[in-house]
Amino acid sequence: MLQTSNYSLVLSIQFLLMIYDLLANSFAELIVTEPVVPLIIFIIQDIGILFNIIIIFLMFFNTFIFQAGLVNLLIHKFTGTILVAGIYFLLSISFHVWIQNLRWGNMHKHVWTNGLQALFVFQRFAAVLYYYFYKRTTLCLGDPRLYEDSEWLRNEFFRVRK
Repeated sequence: MLQTSNYSLVLSIQFLLMIYDLLANSFAELIVTEPVVPLIIFIIQDIGILFNIIIIFLMFFNTFIFQAGLVNLLIHKFTGTILVAGIYFLLSISFHVWIQNLRWGNMHKHVWTNGLQALFVFQRFAAVLYYYFYKRTTLCLGDPRLYEDSEWLRNEFFRVRK
């Protein structure tokens, strides 16, 4: 069961990773010193997104609903978050690889192809959706009813078994 002190720590870690992601999305384009600096920023950003996805799944596994075998109920309730997080992760990696390939030789030359610009817009739009869905899911998973037995959960369990 997720204790209040543990939940506070997990929530803090998740929000710190999301803040870093937001800052990296906002300011990584402004750093034009050496090509390795944006590379490191992008790698840390992608690892942070991956850690947030892992943490959310660990929180799913920790719920009483998951332990009771109602995995489909959790997946159905949080499908939007799972899809948006996966899409955002893939778009971020694609954007980071593409922009680093174009700018590696000369960081002072700003190359924006039409495809890169479209990917940039999609990645930033997915970022907004990711922040919204992820924050909503994180706060929903703090509900104590998900971590204890209840009449609602028993009814769902019997409904699924039939």
